[in-house]
Amino acid sequence: MQREIITTSDGSKTLLINGLNEHYHSHNGAYTEALHVFIDNGLKKINNCEVNILELGFGTGLNVLVTVDYFKNQEQIKQINYFTVEKYPITPEEVQQLAYCENLKLPELNDIYHEMHAAPWAKDVSLLSGFVLHKINADFLQLDQIEMPEIDLVYFDCFGARVQPDLWERPLVEKVAAKMHNGALLTTYSSKGSFRRILQDVGFEVTKLAGPRGKREMINAILNTKK
Repeated sequence: MQREIITTSDGSKTLLINGLNEHYHSHNGAYTEALHVFIDNGLKKINNCEVNILELGFGTGLNVLVTVDYFKNQEQIKQINYFTVEKYPITPEEVQQLAYCENLKLPELNDIYHEMHAAPWAKDVSLLSGFVLHKINADFLQLDQIEMPEIDLVYFDCFGARVQPDLWERPLVEKVAAKMHNGALLTTYSSKGSFRRILQDVGFEVTKLAGPRGKREMINAILNTKK
């Protein structure tokens, strides 16, 4: 996969996959999207003292970074166990060029950002007190073969259905739901109608919310009944 680094509308950077015209994050603002979809409409809605997060997939590490930043500046959540699945890791050179902590004025997280990318796969790595990262080098559709505790919050951040339609269909949704406990939350930037219907069929209560910059709607889905 040939990729190039681009600057999005809010000044933060992301990766563009050449040939597919697919971005890792919204070109309308990578940082803005991550905060809106996964923090404001995700982690902030979880009231547990300990939170198990599942992210599909790790990519540039931006979602982990904004989660760490939120975690260290609040008091309610005492422990985050963050599981992230990624089949195609980015390179150390791309990590360096993305320069998130410099661009986002988060210099205190620079060491953590590089540590999360250098962290070994399939190992628990403590990024800071109370925050454990567990990276899994696998295909999303192998999720049923991966052991993890019951998940409280899913960051569903797969590439769009235009380029990877199988990731927005029932087989993956069922595998994700099987990892979640009843009442757990799935949040995603997508509001695709067929995906909403699949979520509902699998047992989720789906709510359409205002989307991040440049996108009208997004989805929150709470698992109600495992089918």
